[in-house]
Amino acid sequence: MKILLVCAGGMSTGLLMKKMEKYWEERGEENSINAVGLSEYMDVYKDYDIIMTGPQVSYRLNQIKQDTGLPTEGIPSFDYAVGNCANIMKIANKLYAQK
Repeated sequence: MKILLVCAGGMSTGLLMKKMEKYWEERGEENSINAVGLSEYMDVYKDYDIIMTGPQVSYRLNQIKQDTGLPTEGIPSFDYAVGNCANIMKIANKLYAQK
């Protein structure tokens, strides 16, 4: 699964991205993830299976879905803040099943 994380600037989502990579490595899963800011997702979305957004850009969720046509969902604020990889993967797997 190839996940694109979208946030305001890519910084805090970059931290989550590293946690997700470690989570997969510990479980022997082969997924890939990349974090970009709002201004960049249109340039790269075709290389991904799903899009997940940080809470700070949840107001753009419908626009991102419309622009890309990819399964897209926001990460809940608490899961995002604490890096709850297990809950985030539940959302990711649900989105991937929609592809």
